[in-house]
Amino acid sequence: MRRHSVSFAARLLGVVYRVDLHSHTGHSKDSLLPAADLLAAAAAHGLAAIAVTDHDSLGGGQQAAELAARRPEQFGGVRVLPGNEIKTAEGEIIGLCLRRDIASGLSPEETIARIREQGGLVIVPHPFDRLRRSRITEAALHRVAHLVDAIEGLNARTTLAADSLSAQRFARERGLAITAGSDAHVASEVGTAYLVLDEPPDERPAALLEQLRRARLGGRLSSPLVHVHSKLASWRKKLGIAPAVQL
Repeated sequence: MRRHSVSFAARLLGVVYRVDLHSHTGHSKDSLLPAADLLAAAAAHGLAAIAVTDHDSLGGGQQAAELAARRPEQFGGVRVLPGNEIKTAEGEIIGLCLRRDIASGLSPEETIARIREQGGLVIVPHPFDRLRRSRITEAALHRVAHLVDAIEGLNARTTLAADSLSAQRFARERGLAITAGSDAHVASEVGTAYLVLDEPPDERPAALLEQLRRARLGGRLSSPLVHVHSKLASWRKKLGIAPAVQL
């Protein structure tokens, strides 16, 4: 009852909370962004929370969470949701609110089971992005749809708007929550796409999922040129000329 009264009061006063549920730090193979810079950008863009979902690594999320807890005044009280964008044998799946890394290369079903073992949320990112080779296969998506919590309905790095609409339609037809995220790999992308909540984001997975079901999409698509940053970061790491991962 109190939760709904908070939501009503927030709407009445015009108070909203923006949450970016997909971002990367230098712990990803295609990003050089320090966790501190990610948090600073999140605070500058007025985000209430940000999910750090590095490729096959929980390191950036853990670093960001520790920094945010240690220096809340520096980072505007931004909450961090540690996660992992996991490369399964049939495309990527995001595990949110995790405590331990999950191995890549497993089947989607096994990956989801391991996320559940940690009490985490299961999100399928950019499922219909025709230009993204890392997306989950269509066969796997239909096979595991009943096992997931949410579909990413707005990813700022998705080039074709119609692909985002397909993701939103898929989620609605199956009664799944719809999420949004910038998929930021550099600071300027943070907060480009986000969810709008009427109450402060909860860090407990079950409570957060209920909030996601009531959330609204916000933001816009990024310029396709942002992919250049990822390519350069990836090549710098392969050539051994990238800086070490920083806080």
